[in-house]
Amino acid sequence: MPDGVMRALVWDGDLRLDTHIAVPELSSDQALLKIRRAGICNTDLELVRGMYQFSGILGHEFVAEVVAGPAALVGKRVVGEINVACGQCDFCQAGIPSQCRDRATVGIRDHPGAFADYLALAVRNLHVVPNSVVDEAAVFTEPLAAALQVLETIHVSPHDQVVVLGLGKLGMLVAQVLKLTGASVVGVVRHQKQADLLAKWLIPAVELAAVEPEQASVVVDCSGTGQGFADAMRLVRSRGTIVLKSTYQQAFPVDLTQVAVREIRVMGSRCGPFAAALRLLEQGLVDVEALIEARYSLDQAREAFDKAGQPGALKVLLET
Repeated sequence: MPDGVMRALVWDGDLRLDTHIAVPELSSDQALLKIRRAGICNTDLELVRGMYQFSGILGHEFVAEVVAGPAALVGKRVVGEINVACGQCDFCQAGIPSQCRDRATVGIRDHPGAFADYLALAVRNLHVVPNSVVDEAAVFTEPLAAALQVLETIHVSPHDQVVVLGLGKLGMLVAQVLKLTGASVVGVVRHQKQADLLAKWLIPAVELAAVEPEQASVVVDCSGTGQGFADAMRLVRSRGTIVLKSTYQQAFPVDLTQVAVREIRVMGSRCGPFAAALRLLEQGLVDVEALIEARYSLDQAREAFDKAGQPGALKVLLET
């Protein structure tokens, strides 16, 4: 088991690579993970802009190798669910650990993140990566599971007209997952790069102005902006459903009268099923590697964040 110090990307009002962070000590229910790849997502960018008043080690999308812990896991490549639940509250007892009343969240709340050489994580959170899934694909397990959670949240049928707003890193995964249902899926794009990727997957790309209002049975908002929600309200039909995959740093006004009068369902959707995401990756049913914008070493983490924050940037990976 490693000892001593490690590198970690820390936000404490300043974004910096700290080379003197202590390697985590394990509790009885944890394994020690050597991070192999980690992905920067919009949540990480929002955290350094002030969301949740976060302070600590960032990062929650990763693939790693187990270097200490249960013998059956040592040497295995794993991915990890980000919600570290108490196991005792009513949500945990109901099998909904993502809503645990006393949860910590890796790299987001009360738990160190994965932009580091090592991470200690509860064994119950780990999933072994199939041998055929390369690291560059496995690192997408967490956001792909989040995309799949749309289908846990609502039923999407082949008869549905679905619009996806916010065709960034998560939105591209959501569009691909929804296409697997046989529904008619279109993606609202702002950049040619987005349209080119959707064309590769045979998903129509449209500009917002070309989408007829109040026709979509389902609108999935991955934009992360208040304007995205306003657009979703304009596009969804009466008695249709808006699924929010966005988190918002700033509050924004909502026309709740229209929600009531038009009987619109608004559903939040967060973390999703890791096992199903790994199956999709193993079967090659979702293209994730096309979403990789750039790769940086952990020593270049500041530059990686600058790249990830550029308009239109897709997935930026950190490699340890």
